[in-house]
Amino acid sequence: MRRLAAALTTVLALGIGLTACGESDPVADTTTGATQEITHAMGTTKVPAEPKRVVVLDTDKIDTALTLGVTPVGAATAGEARSWPTYFGEEKLAGIKEVGVLTEPDLEAINALKPDLILGSKFRQEKFYDELAAIAPTVFTEKVGVTWKENFLFDGKALGKEQQAKDLLATYETRARKFGGELGDAGTREVSIVRFMPTEIRVYGPDSFSGIVIGDTGLGRPERQQLTGKEDRRMDRVSPERIGEVDGDVIFVTAYGEKAAAEQAKVTGGTLWKGLSAVKAGKAHVVSDEIWMTGIGIGAANKILDDLEKYLPA
Repeated sequence: MRRLAAALTTVLALGIGLTACGESDPVADTTTGATQEITHAMGTTKVPAEPKRVVVLDTDKIDTALTLGVTPVGAATAGEARSWPTYFGEEKLAGIKEVGVLTEPDLEAINALKPDLILGSKFRQEKFYDELAAIAPTVFTEKVGVTWKENFLFDGKALGKEQQAKDLLATYETRARKFGGELGDAGTREVSIVRFMPTEIRVYGPDSFSGIVIGDTGLGRPERQQLTGKEDRRMDRVSPERIGEVDGDVIFVTAYGEKAAAEQAKVTGGTLWKGLSAVKAGKAHVVSDEIWMTGIGIGAANKILDDLEKYLPA
């Protein structure tokens, strides 16, 4: 009822009805400035050519906005990790207002910010689209993670920064290839990616965000994490009793929130973890979850490359 009330208040103030999914957004103000038409996961919408008050509803989109020099007026946070991407520094995050979590945006808070563009994803916020579109021009990408590069370019266009986004993506990809080339034997080094969740342990495959970044460098992956033959090659689960399956030449470890960090401490303090070849060789490294997992953008991708340069010197 809270979400509905917020949406209806906005509708009455604007004197329009809710837009249906798949139709052009009637909330876009085409009289006060230049606009562009964006075809997206939910339809076609007119958005400001140079939006000034942007609300972002996924972690990839806050990374994208900040990377492109746009500070959102509001952003959703990621569940257990209720924080902004600190790898951008406090100065760039100052002034951003929290507008709920990824799967439950706070429509009243969004409405109060008077945005001129809302960026979200169908994967997470499809059921909120009509209410969001009644507040401001809203565009959604289809998926997260596996399409992170396409999403970056798409959101860059919606923000009026299309060429800048193309240039930054090309620069990142060149850097990744250069790093792998300088290793000489990149393909023979098997990089394991392990994430502790509050209730499970995951290994990440070649179609995950961090897996794609590793792939861009040409580094190898353990056979277990290539997820060959699986329909979903983003990630798989491993029980604590089978922790031996996460071994590799080097292991990068993250934890999603405090409960997950407690589980990480429990498992990595055990004999099975300590028996892994990478652990015995001193090549298991704890890295930032917000960079390796929830960042899902060029800013985070470059930070992953920073970690690889630190822990995998040529």
